[in-house]
Amino acid sequence: MNKGALVSAAIALALIAWAFAQFTHERFDAVAMLVAAFSFYYLGARFYSGLIARVLGLDDKNKTPAHRLRDDRDYMPFRRWTLFGMHFAWIAGPGPLIGPTLAAQYGFLPGFLWIVLGAVLMGGVQDMVILAFSTRRDGMSLARMLKTEVGPFGGLLASLAVLFILEIILGVLGLFVVNALKGSPWGTFTIAASIPIALLVGLYMTRLRPGHEGEATAIGVGLLIGATAAGHWVAESPTLSAIFTRTDAELAVGVVIYGFLAAALPAWMLLAPRDNISTYLKVGTVVLLAVGILFSRPAVQMPAITPFIDGSGPIFGGGLFPFCFIIIACGAISGFHSLISSGTTPRFLDKESDIRVVAYGGMLTESFVGVMSLIAAVTLAPGVYLAMNIPAPPGANRDGSLPPAIAQQLTDRVSAYGAAFRISPGEMETLAAQVQERSLYNRAGGGPSLAVGMAHIFSKTLRGAWLAFWYHFAIMFEAVFILTVLDSGTRVIRFVVQEMVGDLATLRGRPAARSPVWITSALAVLGWGLILSWGIVDREGGTRALIRMFGTSNQLLAVIALALATIVMLKRHRAHAWITGVPALAVATTTLCAGFLAIFAADPRVGAVAAARAAATPHAIQNAWLTAGLTGTLLAFVVAVLWVTLRKGLVLARAPEERY
Repeated sequence: MNKGALVSAAIALALIAWAFAQFTHERFDAVAMLVAAFSFYYLGARFYSGLIARVLGLDDKNKTPAHRLRDDRDYMPFRRWTLFGMHFAWIAGPGPLIGPTLAAQYGFLPGFLWIVLGAVLMGGVQDMVILAFSTRRDGMSLARMLKTEVGPFGGLLASLAVLFILEIILGVLGLFVVNALKGSPWGTFTIAASIPIALLVGLYMTRLRPGHEGEATAIGVGLLIGATAAGHWVAESPTLSAIFTRTDAELAVGVVIYGFLAAALPAWMLLAPRDNISTYLKVGTVVLLAVGILFSRPAVQMPAITPFIDGSGPIFGGGLFPFCFIIIACGAISGFHSLISSGTTPRFLDKESDIRVVAYGGMLTESFVGVMSLIAAVTLAPGVYLAMNIPAPPGANRDGSLPPAIAQQLTDRVSAYGAAFRISPGEMETLAAQVQERSLYNRAGGGPSLAVGMAHIFSKTLRGAWLAFWYHFAIMFEAVFILTVLDSGTRVIRFVVQEMVGDLATLRGRPAARSPVWITSALAVLGWGLILSWGIVDREGGTRALIRMFGTSNQLLAVIALALATIVMLKRHRAHAWITGVPALAVATTTLCAGFLAIFAADPRVGAVAAARAAATPHAIQNAWLTAGLTGTLLAFVVAVLWVTLRKGLVLARAPEERY
């Protein structure tokens, strides 16, 4: 290590020490959280990802599948920063927005440490290692790599687990999109406009002016910002507002059609350009939020640790361990990333040296989004935060507003948690009027409270101006995050289905012919489309129960990915198998504990069996047993995969180390 690296590391450690000294104060500037996060990210990106790159032996002399198998549909090379934008768009879903916001119930410190350290030591490791291994195997999916490295039985189990988990995740994400856009002509117009804009950008950078990707991206970003601004005008126009104000059922059909087209059309036509320009909206907004924090210097109002770490929180049940690490579904480590790093991104990778920026850098960027979301939540008045996120009490109106007597009861309940949480109905009514909403009660899920926090930071930077605009902009921003995961996730399902169809043909003694893209794309959207439709038709039905499983499902994928990575490390990089082995053990312990508690915990707000026994309606009983059954199925799949990989690992530990 040279002198410059030592000096920079010492400076980063000193800044971390300064930031943690600020954390001990009752009130402190949120800039300290930014300083600590950036310092940890620097150390990880400069030193830890460099170590991993050396261990893996990344070398640009190795030709990537994007060049060797180029077909301009599923394989084609993109430049480093273009692919970084695409990869970030594909991996960055609602997890780093919603999860940290909800985890603020425990205080700012547990979530902050997990988001930052988890990304540096676990999430970035998983994404980088899986991308490298898949690139050297022609862009194989996670399940196919398990079949190759562990055996056919392990591959079959992994394929079934991946399909099962992905269909659940995408169905829930589709419902998030529908709920975010339902009744919002502004958001619906902006999201709809992004599709023809993407088609234009894809045509521009591949047909009209190939090689001028910067120009194409600039045009796309400019048009998307224009569409966002025009959304306000659309919402104010009676005629256009009526056109773009859609019901949840209509939006659900549109989301399914979009997912099908994004999976079936060539990547250059819709998937890549739309997600690339969406990335600039995402990253640009997050950077502006960071700049806003630097200028407005909001005070962190949430305590470092709240009394709710014992599981008594009013927003959701469950103690700090393991549920803080589960509710933050993507900000620290995400199993969904492993599917993108194996099934999608390696097919577009130009050079192996790009892996470090695309995979590790993409994870750190998503972690940074999580930190921004956490700051937006913990700089809100704690009473406002709880009042917005507590589920609707009996007697609430259908639009979420509360009669005066019930509003008083709810705010009295919140205020009873301590002086830091005091709030009154008048304060909630004033805030709702400022963002031009009828009510801000009963906004459970984290999204609206995140939007209010972001709007306050942006507005304070501009001396209190445009609070309502920034609130609705933030709602649209969240919808963009979710939709890009739907299209990439659907394409991953298509790849897995194609591989499974090929395997079945081989078992029957037939050549593994390429499955028709349109048919496998239709099969890919069928599963999550049914889950989404279930949530639309039966609002108290299965999807409500599935939402509780979102974090657990996602982290179970990470367990499978890290188990595979550790097997490959034992084969070819045995001395450094701890790089993936330690994260695999940590994530497996946390997630399996959470899954067990989600079924058998005595608290009805946590354990599905206890919830079924305490339920008073047939719907509630059905949902509780559905949660128990699906969670048990997920755990069974993952435990079976872990058992197969453990047996393989024990065999490898006694065998000679292999080399590429």
